Order: sequence, then C-alpha cells, then structure tokens
Amino acid sequence: MRKAALDMVHELAKRDPRVLFLGSDLGAGTLDKMRRQFPERFFMEGISEANFVGMAAGMAMEGFIPYLNTIAPFFTRRAFEQIAVDLCLHKLPVRLISSGGGVVYAPLGPTHLAIEDIAAMRALPNMTVVAVSDAEEMRRLMPQTLDWPGPIYIRLAKGGDPIVSDPGKDFGIGKAIVVRNPAEVLLVTTGVMLGTAIQAADILAAEEIACGILHMHTVKPLDEAALLAAAVPARLVVTIEEHIRSGGLGSAVLESLSEQPDLPLPRVLRLGLPDAFPKEYGSQDSMLENFGLKPDQVTEAIRRAWRGVRA
Repeated sequence: MRKAALDMVHELAKRDPRVLFLGSDLGAGTLDKMRRQFPERFFMEGISEANFVGMAAGMAMEGFIPYLNTIAPFFTRRAFEQIAVDLCLHKLPVRLISSGGGVVYAPLGPTHLAIEDIAAMRALPNMTVVAVSDAEEMRRLMPQTLDWPGPIYIRLAKGGDPIVSDPGKDFGIGKAIVVRNPAEVLLVTTGVMLGTAIQAADILAAEEIACGILHMHTVKPLDEAALLAAAVPARLVVTIEEHIRSGGLGSAVLESLSEQPDLPLPRVLRLGLPDAFPKEYGSQDSMLENFGLKPDQVTEAIRRAWRGVRA
C-alpha cells in the first residue's frame, strides 16, 4: 500500500508541476525515480517531523501541493501542533501519507503504534481522514487528492495486504462504499478491516445471519447519508477498526446515529483496540489476536451480540 501511494505521488508529479514530495528519514532508495526526474521537487529531511510539516506549509502557501511521508505516530504525536496550526488553521493542501496505522509496527512497541491517530486527526477542523482497504483502492484515491481542499491524513497499512476492494464500485473521497447490501446486521469498517468484515460476513451468511457491509474509507467527512440509509433496516450495527474504540470510526458512527431524531437507534457494538497502550511486542497478527480482531474472533463477537439483540 505504501509503495502504491508513493508511486502515485511520482505519477501525479508528472501530471502537475505543483506536486512536491517530502520524506522524513526514509530508507535509502525511496522514490528514487522521482528524485532523479524531479530533483527540485524532492526533499528528504532528517528526523525532524515538526520542521518538515512547517516546510510543507510554507510550500503550500506558495501554490505547491506537498505530499509528506513518515510513520503515523511521528505525524500525530511529534508534529501535532504544526499540523493543527500550520496546516489545518490555514486549510492548506498538504497530504500526510502516514505509514503503519494501527499496530503495524508491533515489534517496536507502544512508541511506534498508531492506536489513536484517527481520533487525533479527526478532532482537527479542516482535516480530512482517509484509510483505504488495499493498494488498488489507494491508486483510486491518490488522483482525487490533487485538488481536494485542505489537508488530508492518509492512513496506510503494512503493505502486501490482500486486495479486497471492488474496482467496479465508484470511489470518491467522503463517499462510503456499500460492499454488501443493508441487512439486519450492518458491519461498518475502515482501512484493512474491510477484509475482516467480508470474512466474518461470509461465515455468518452460512448460519443465515445476513450482514450488510459499509466501507467508510473516509472517516472524516463521514458519509452520514450512506450510513443512515444502511442503518434503517439494521437492528445491530458493528463497527470494526484497528484503532482504539475512543474517538475513531465507532465514535463517529455513534455520534451520527445518535443525532438522528427520526431514526430509532439500533444497538451499536464497537470492535477495536482497548483504551490502553499495548504492552505486548510481536507481530501485527499476534496483536490483532490479543485484541480480538482476527476474523474468527470478530465473527464470534458479532454472533454473541446478535443473539442478545434477538433475545
């Protein structure tokens, strides 16, 4: 997914002279082709995240569209003030390509785990927050970022993730995708958890539990119209995210549903990470298993909640 995003930055640079790339202490060889073709639009900074966000703000004020890349917690923790004051306050078109959303960097421990990044970015006025499901969906996203107003936080997974998105579905920033038609159980996902939702829905379909799936690749602005349309027939809404349950997709869905006076509020189950810094070290898969986010665990959680709704 990261390679797809960065390759698309190079492609966008070929189309539009406003496109710049800024990296923060990235590995040797990152975007070498763009560096050779457009050396005046390629900047590799050291470990100075606050500085390179400030640099990007100045460049955007001069009419450029900077695309930045570093790992997620280095954006959302180290450079939060600069993102808020330099980018969001001025609604500048800077794109933050944020590697390792969720528990991708599990071997490196809590300092490198982006468990609260969506909540932090979602709280900022003028910020758009996107988490696509796979590399192919990333390729559909990136051209739309060129002329999108204001900053965008683009959350990346680990790379090599299975392709689960459907190229036949229209993709638009701020527009949710109906993956499975609405049913009494509605699964609402973002990022790579779409694959988990599809697997859970397939298992439950064999048990005659029909699940609709709504893929919220854009968490902010949330597509409230699509959410409400899918929630009308639902008795149970389940949000699934690789993020703490506070402030992320589940919170956004609850906020939206609770503010609709004409819609009876269905039961909402939020599946995500606990409100704690993980103490475990391991792999992304082992972390997801610890937190109950593997497909079989998600399926069992939905099954239990559905039994409670029907009781």
